[in-house]
Amino acid sequence: MNIDGNTQVIAHIGYPTHTFKSPMIYNPYFAAEGINALVAPFASQADAYPDFLRAIFSCGNVIGALITMPHKVSTVGLVDRLTPTAQIAGSCNAVRRGADGKLEGDMFDGEGFVRGVRRKGFAPEGKSALVVGCGGVGSAIAASLAAAGVARLALFDVNNDSAEALAGRLKQHYTALEVVCGSNDPAGFDLVVNATPLGMYEGDPMPMDVERIAPTTFVGEVVLKSETTAFLAAAQARGCKTQIGTDMLFEQIPAYLEYFGLPTTTADYLREVAKIQY
Repeated sequence: MNIDGNTQVIAHIGYPTHTFKSPMIYNPYFAAEGINALVAPFASQADAYPDFLRAIFSCGNVIGALITMPHKVSTVGLVDRLTPTAQIAGSCNAVRRGADGKLEGDMFDGEGFVRGVRRKGFAPEGKSALVVGCGGVGSAIAASLAAAGVARLALFDVNNDSAEALAGRLKQHYTALEVVCGSNDPAGFDLVVNATPLGMYEGDPMPMDVERIAPTTFVGEVVLKSETTAFLAAAQARGCKTQIGTDMLFEQIPAYLEYFGLPTTTADYLREVAKIQY
């Protein structure tokens, strides 16, 4: 990769940075396609982050920022404009400078999930979906499913207040959407999603009763610990089509590239050129 005075920089901001995978996906793609851009990690702790975010966008060659833990929620209050998806999710993982110089924030976790299921043949329009887990990623997925046109959305979280709060934010933006809370029973849904950490560790309980999932239901996962988690394996054994957790990561990158005004590509090509290390 040739870095020069014309290189456009995307800052990847979080703390700590040793787990970051995005530079190993974006940068090989930029090098393969001759795009003069770079994703660089910046380890910013929470107390310094508000000032750092503003400062880094004072650099003219910084075209955007990827925001990760622990800053996704605090970024909501630091930008000048938020998309409805980011407002509903209550978190933000992408920031860019608008045409007027104002900072704009968006959330792409859910967009990555939705793009992935679409590519696998599942059309969300008019369908019913159950999202189990209403934290940051679950809220983002729910927001993007609403934007994609689902007709009925069920939300469940062990903290029911989180589910109810998310339902309230969804209804503010999508008044025709049917939203219900309080049950993780997957029976009767076209799509079910595990958006909890369950599956990160061996012996974790299932996020829902897999025996209640119909073979025609599409099943999605966000856990990245292994490609096929115990939950997905159980769903596949029932005959369900599934989406693995890393698909959400790769599928959202083309959306990021579009957001930052860079030449975009496909998730498949990104997988081919990525140099991810674990």
